[in-house]
Parts: sequence; C-alpha cells; structure tokens
Amino acid sequence: MINTIDFYYFSPTGGTKQVGEIFCEGLCTHVKAIDLGCKGKQAGQPEGELAVIAAPVYGGRIPAMAVKKLEALEGNGKLAVTLAVYGTRAYEDALLELNQAAEKQGFRVAASAALVARHSIVPAVGAGRPDQVDREEILIFAGKVLDKIKDWEGGAVKVPGNYPYKKEMEVSAAPISLPSCSQCGKCGSVCPTGAIQVEDGKVGTKLDSCMLCMACVYACPQHARMLPTPMQEALEQKLGALKSVRRENEYFL
Repeated sequence: MINTIDFYYFSPTGGTKQVGEIFCEGLCTHVKAIDLGCKGKQAGQPEGELAVIAAPVYGGRIPAMAVKKLEALEGNGKLAVTLAVYGTRAYEDALLELNQAAEKQGFRVAASAALVARHSIVPAVGAGRPDQVDREEILIFAGKVLDKIKDWEGGAVKVPGNYPYKKEMEVSAAPISLPSCSQCGKCGSVCPTGAIQVEDGKVGTKLDSCMLCMACVYACPQHARMLPTPMQEALEQKLGALKSVRRENEYFL
C-alpha cells in the first residue's frame, strides 16, 4: 500500500468524488482530499506519494475550471492516476485532455480510467452507478495500479481521444429558481463559478458563467432549482435511450 495520496477532484454533484474515493480506498488509508470546485481557493500542492486526479465529463470535455485549477499545481515528476467520470453517454476527448493537463504540470501519469456515474442532468441514465460491480472492478484496478507503480520507469499511458479536442459544450440556458425558493443562498454558495447571485429577494444566474454542473440543483434544500422545462425535456428525450444501457468502465495501464 501507499502511505499517502493527494486526491484532487472536481465533483459538483458528488458522482466523481464517490468514484474517486472508491479507487483511493484500494490504494491507501491516508487520503488527503482536495476539492477543485471551491471557488476563490487555490488547491494545495501535492505532498503525498501519488496524486489521484478526478474530473467529470461535460460534453466530451473536462470542465475548463477544473483544468484551470490544475494549472496551479506543480507535479515535479510525481506519479499520478487520472479518472474521467461520465454519465454513460461518452467521454470522447476528456481523458486525453485530463492526461495532457496533468502532464503539462509535471505529473507522470501512470494509469487512467474512464468510469461511469449517474448522469447529473438526467439521473435515470446511469442510475445507481457506481454500484457494487463497479466498486469491485475499481478496487481490482487499484490493485493493478499498485503493482505497476512499484517498478514503473515511465512511459506515457495511451488513452482514447483526439487533439485538437472537440468544441466545448455550449450552455444555452441555466437553471432557474421556482417560486418556492426561500432565497437561502445555498445555490450561490455551492456554485463553482460564482454564476449565481441573490439580490433584492431574487436569484439571478449569469448564463455566460454557468457550465451546467448542476451543483445548485442538487444542493437546494427546497428542491426549488431546476433547468427550464423545455431544456430538461429535450435532454430527457435525447438521452432517453441510454436509460437501459450499462456502459462498462474502461481502464488503462
């Protein structure tokens, strides 16, 4: 086992963190968790023997904010494992983008995985993921990573994806607040980009800052936050066929 791990994660709705925690459990008992989604706060520099870097997939890409937070880190040749977590549809260029972002900062990526969690916008897609089967698989993968890094001398891990990356997902509408909203401010406090402001008894969202991470929707204690109905219905229809699909996790050593 490894003595210490720095676990960097960006997980607005919890799925990425959950998957990453399972993986870290198979590696080490002392895990330092660093939330890359904390606005206005720089992530601490890696101090452990291994860095685990986990990020969600939005439209086949890693969120720009997560990549920007990684740019503040200094890998200095430290070993890293990258995890791209997606909601069943596809991860496209995300894992390659995450690896290249980590390598740019001086990390040596020893292993990677594309893992499935519940879809953040259409939760019936990937419902219950990660489940017990996922957990067992991820822990087996963790064991293989431990075996690999004992004597690993380097060499890039090959993962799917294309560069230049596909175009970033366009956000055409942001979540809105229902009349039942109490203006408690919880949505604004969890928004990673600071897109939400509560002023004069009204909740406003800056569309150009919103990345549809859905943190505000999941955190609202009144369940008074949602996507505009036409947008939610369109996404339900678009992704509906995936509700019965079990996408398998992919591992790269």
